[in-house]
Amino acid sequence: MTEQQTKNADFYKETVFLPKTDFPMRGGLPQKEPEIMKEWQEMGLYKKLRETSANREKFILHDGPPYANGHIHMGHALNKILKDVVVKTMQMRGFDAPYVPGWDCHGLPIEWKIEEKYREAGQDKDEVDPLKFREECRQFAKKWVDIQSDEFQRLGVSGDWDNPYLTMTNRAESLITGEIHKFLMNGGLYKGVKPVMWSVVEQTALAEAEVEYKEHKSVTIWIKFPVIKTDNETIKDTSVVIWTTTPWTMPSNRAIAFGEDIEYAVYTVNEVKEGCKAKKGDKFVLATTLAEEVKEKAKISDWTASDTFDGKSLEGTICAHPFRGQGYDFDVPVLPGDFVTDDAGTGFVHIAPGHGADDYALGKKYGVEVTDNVTDDGKYRDHVPLFAGLEVYTQKGELGGGNFAVLKAMDEAGALLAKGSLRHEYPHSWRSKAPLIFRTTPQWFIAMENELELRKKALKAIEETKWVPAKGEARITSMVSGRPDWCISRQRAWGVPIALFVSKKTGEPLKDETVLKRITDIFEEEGSDAWFARPAQDFLGNLKADDYEQVFDIADVWFESGSTHRFVVDDRGELNQKSDLYLEGSDQHRGWFQSSLLESCGTKGHAPFEAVLTHGFVLDENGYKMSKSDGNVVDPKDVMDEYGADILRLWALLSDYQEDIRISKDSIKLSGDIYRRLRNTFRFLLGALEGFTAEEMLDESEYAEMPELERLVLHQLHDIDKKVVELSSNYQFGKLMHTLHNFCNADLSALFFDIRKDRLYCDRPDSFERRATRTVMARVFECLVTWLAPVLSFTCEEAWKYRPKGIFEDAKSIHLKTFPDIPDSWMDSELAKKWAFISQARDVVLGALEPKRAAKEIGSSLEAAPVIYVSGEYADALKGQDMAEICITSQASVMDVDAPDGCFTLSDVQGVAVEFALAKGNKCQRCWKILPEVGDDPEYPELSLRDADAVKWYLEKRKAA
Repeated sequence: MTEQQTKNADFYKETVFLPKTDFPMRGGLPQKEPEIMKEWQEMGLYKKLRETSANREKFILHDGPPYANGHIHMGHALNKILKDVVVKTMQMRGFDAPYVPGWDCHGLPIEWKIEEKYREAGQDKDEVDPLKFREECRQFAKKWVDIQSDEFQRLGVSGDWDNPYLTMTNRAESLITGEIHKFLMNGGLYKGVKPVMWSVVEQTALAEAEVEYKEHKSVTIWIKFPVIKTDNETIKDTSVVIWTTTPWTMPSNRAIAFGEDIEYAVYTVNEVKEGCKAKKGDKFVLATTLAEEVKEKAKISDWTASDTFDGKSLEGTICAHPFRGQGYDFDVPVLPGDFVTDDAGTGFVHIAPGHGADDYALGKKYGVEVTDNVTDDGKYRDHVPLFAGLEVYTQKGELGGGNFAVLKAMDEAGALLAKGSLRHEYPHSWRSKAPLIFRTTPQWFIAMENELELRKKALKAIEETKWVPAKGEARITSMVSGRPDWCISRQRAWGVPIALFVSKKTGEPLKDETVLKRITDIFEEEGSDAWFARPAQDFLGNLKADDYEQVFDIADVWFESGSTHRFVVDDRGELNQKSDLYLEGSDQHRGWFQSSLLESCGTKGHAPFEAVLTHGFVLDENGYKMSKSDGNVVDPKDVMDEYGADILRLWALLSDYQEDIRISKDSIKLSGDIYRRLRNTFRFLLGALEGFTAEEMLDESEYAEMPELERLVLHQLHDIDKKVVELSSNYQFGKLMHTLHNFCNADLSALFFDIRKDRLYCDRPDSFERRATRTVMARVFECLVTWLAPVLSFTCEEAWKYRPKGIFEDAKSIHLKTFPDIPDSWMDSELAKKWAFISQARDVVLGALEPKRAAKEIGSSLEAAPVIYVSGEYADALKGQDMAEICITSQASVMDVDAPDGCFTLSDVQGVAVEFALAKGNKCQRCWKILPEVGDDPEYPELSLRDADAVKWYLEKRKAA
């Protein structure tokens, strides 16, 4: 190249209209995001959102309250990100979508933490003034509310953070109490004595939602009950054998259950093995299907079976308790039970009405004694013969000495036939992780089956609710169909009291509207501490305090959180209004979804929600639950410190979050790679739109004259706009994110941008075609920056700052905008079908050029002049198309004839073949295309005619400036 040519080349570079933008290539999100957060706070973004959308239709996502204890974990992050994406999407769709975050502030975990402090100081909690104790719990909860609030906001979650809802405010406590009173007045609330799941460690009853089932090793025993009376001649002088995994319940045994349709027989022992506790001649009644298993466990080598008989013939049989003569001299009736099976055990079930739901129901039916043999802290009461004062479970949640004392006594009484162990799923406290016991205590219940018909109302409400995913409906239906009455009382200190009075004379709760209103009014002024601080007379007015017992049990925290629709949605909106959406983890079918459903159906007659969306759990990279002890915890703070919140938000939306999802360095890195592609899309658009003005922008009336490719992109925007509405209406935000990512990747970067770079860089700026390209790019930017803002909240805010001014509504924040209105005139389905064929033909051309480039036969596609042989619909689609422009070659020809042998084809594109040829002509020193016309312009012989014209335009503009 001569010196003059070099000078010309440098000059030509100067005339190429390359993209320019100050929007950084690298996000630097960990540093940039806090700056953007500060801007949002300074502008009062949330307040502005409420002002600008005051008259719009509302969309309410009601926040399920996390527990105010500890730093947020990845499950919290996923949940809050999904909620934020939903709320922002609906806001930008044109709804008024407020978001009021909330916290669950009462309950055992907080109480446990404060108790620990006293235990470490050698002080019993019961010695501490209850008001002082409650205040310490309150301050502990407040501390964690403030910490978690900052952590949630760092995720980019927009909401009313200055005015959240807390279950421990005076207003909340008053309204929760009011909801309890509604159940009292409508007949739903009653006091009953039933077996409930009881935590010996925490010394309180627990509801099903507070229980987790995990593997537990139980001691199993086979026990003989001698038959002392029967009408069945076959079983006289025999023993009925029962099997149990809870030896400690044997002192509370009061009956034995059999199955009416189970086949039984008497087995007479002939021979025994070493260590067998049976002896020759012993006779045992067993279910025939289980006899062999018992024989093996009892080390019996041979026995003889009687004729079989069905369970019905056992009715009226009476057994003796194994400890008869030692304080257990009552009869043990043998009763029919429809819950008895012959799947495991012996075909008989030992019945302790004080320690099991089935046991209790059977005992009540037949008038069997319901015992109260175990104390709150898990010891046998003083009246229990042989075992008074012994522990069933220790305060550490371990099997107590009472179990082993029962085993020893059974053995000494000759009642123990065999023993073993079993690993099985067993209920544990979700907080202390200790095993639970069933224990019959007086508690307050909400009835599922009485005149309130709560179960029926709840099941109807489930049918009327939209469940996403749909399988959630079957899950919660099953749970509600089979659940027992709801035990809402807890024997603890930190919570909302079940603020009732019970008549000492009748034992009935006081149903006096004036008294109940006085209670809630005082709570609104002073909080529920007043229940513990004030004398009872202050609440009773003209009634005498001496005539009533004051109830100091506190309410189940699930009742509290289940009431939040009343003091959040109703209190801040229209009374009785349903929320549009509840969104939580799938475990909340038995937790918050269910407690909210039952509470609302009991007080309002309908569900508090229109739709329920559930997400799965976040697991480690190997699919295991994350725990500190296993060292596999991924902390959202660490992810944000290294990558930024937008990467975490993108990860959440790209995951199949309706199932359990794994998080790992690789999955975060993949999200980072996708983020960079999306960021580069914004950067390219902003660079391409540098200097773009309203004057340059085409008028809507000129859109029909745009080139086909630009009209195709407008059609794609119209298509995605419809999907935005459809997918967000169905809460399929993951699919929506994938749709937007694919559009950026496949339709924009790989096609539209790729093809139009030449026009952007090299056409003269005032040409209609280039103006059309930039107009469409402006439309693309406006759509993308708003559609992606709910997910990439920080990045889209940043990109919005670099927009060309005067083109769009100049909202101060991208989050104050709504999604663009896309006119139906942009839709062109026929054009989209046509370009599907054109794109496939382009793929074949690119496929043909790649091996030539790899073999260094060409340096770039601009050295090629492919011959494209087409037939059928491809011939129709490619007719009149500039395939050189579309394929980014210097020349191309389309032939509607049979392709010669040796042409390149793709197996999935039938009807297109490509023959490679080199482009002929001279290389334009500005656009690098090889064209015969290069040299035709006498003033700029190194340029194509198009490029020469653009350079002349450039010089005229420079001269005019």
